Amino acid sequence: MSIKVENITKKYGDQIALNQVSFSIQKGEIVGFLGPNGAGKSTMMKILTTYISTFEGNAWVNSYSVSDEKIKVQKCIGYLPEHNPLYLDMYVREYLNFNAEVYKIDKAQVEIVIEETGLLSEAHKKIEQLSKGYRQRVGLANALLHNPEVLILDEPTTGLDPNQLIEIRDLIKKVAKESGKTVLLSTHIMQEVEAICDRVIILNKGNLIHDKSIKETLKETSLENLFTKLTSQK
Repeated sequence: MSIKVENITKKYGDQIALNQVSFSIQKGEIVGFLGPNGAGKSTMMKILTTYISTFEGNAWVNSYSVSDEKIKVQKCIGYLPEHNPLYLDMYVREYLNFNAEVYKIDKAQVEIVIEETGLLSEAHKKIEQLSKGYRQRVGLANALLHNPEVLILDEPTTGLDPNQLIEIRDLIKKVAKESGKTVLLSTHIMQEVEAICDRVIILNKGNLIHDKSIKETLKETSLENLFTKLTSQK
């Protein structure tokens, strides 16, 4: 099992961001993580990546506790946050080489991820010169740099035009399927989940309200109709 979440509760003052949430993700699964704004998706992702440490319950990534074995968890996760943090004045290859030094990784891995993410033609450019689609590729390349077993991607296609969206979507699917990585993907785009994911988890107001395979979910209705129905309930 790649990810196991057990009774996670997180509060910000009186506001409950996550309420007794539990789920598990098997190795090699691509799981869509859905919910309206404020549902608790980013909070859960920050807990799984050890950015947030104060919460009730526990979670494990590759059997490592996010509470007690943070460094081990960080080593097996590649994380692309919603607001992709890049050093815009650095060149693409320079930025990835810099991060390779931080990770203490052989720089040969930089060339592997540049090719894997389709950045070869842009690697000599400054990041500030790139389109948003290519900036997302750089963020994804950085997340893949240490060859993690688990990818956690928070809104990786937000703000992209239709062509860029399809490119990044296909890239995520290709990288995940070819290397057998486990992916937890947060998005607001239903077609993206249907195109990429094996399973869908839906949160609303901090509660887990749906957790089924895509196949099972689509037997009854479209994902968009299901999402609207579930998240509009009081």
